[in-house]
Amino acid sequence: MPLIIGLTGGIASGKSTVANMLRDKNIPIVDADVVAREIVEIGTDTYNKLVSEFGQDILNDDKTLNRPKLGSIIFQDQEKREKLNGIMHPSIRTSMKEKTQKYIEDGHDVVVMDIPLLFESKLTHLVDKTLLVYVTEKIQLKRLMERNDLSEKEATDRIQSQMPLSEKVKLSHAVIDNNGTLTKTEQQLNEILSSWHIQ
Repeated sequence: MPLIIGLTGGIASGKSTVANMLRDKNIPIVDADVVAREIVEIGTDTYNKLVSEFGQDILNDDKTLNRPKLGSIIFQDQEKREKLNGIMHPSIRTSMKEKTQKYIEDGHDVVVMDIPLLFESKLTHLVDKTLLVYVTEKIQLKRLMERNDLSEKEATDRIQSQMPLSEKVKLSHAVIDNNGTLTKTEQQLNEILSSWHIQ
């Protein structure tokens, strides 16, 4: 039976670092963020639905989607945000399932779905196990401010727009504590994989 792992974390928790460690072990990753960009390329169904819902204003001069523009429209308006999610989420789910299925057909025993909002979006039914990358809020804030050059308030707002990592800990099958060194993070990952009988 192939095993599908849902990898998740919070903003600036180090999820990408863990995803890269999994890639180094030749475990394929289906990345929700990458899929979200692919499904809105010019001419796709999702792209056409977005344009008919939100108008030409959300496009750049070259007709590609202007993500910041779309973001600013939906950020202020709950109803529009729900419309956007109603268009995007089903397409993202379908595409992720198709990619995962293809890896399994190609003979992979383990596939990782990298989904930042795994719990918030209620997508745990897509995976067999959930793996959370955890850091304390203090470290998360510091890393996010440094990485994105944000003020403390901007960084705090972004962190608070997601479910707290402490809540996600309770919902996860396994947790990697990423407050320490990369070596420690990798050690924990290896122990978890081994406990799930993944070589």
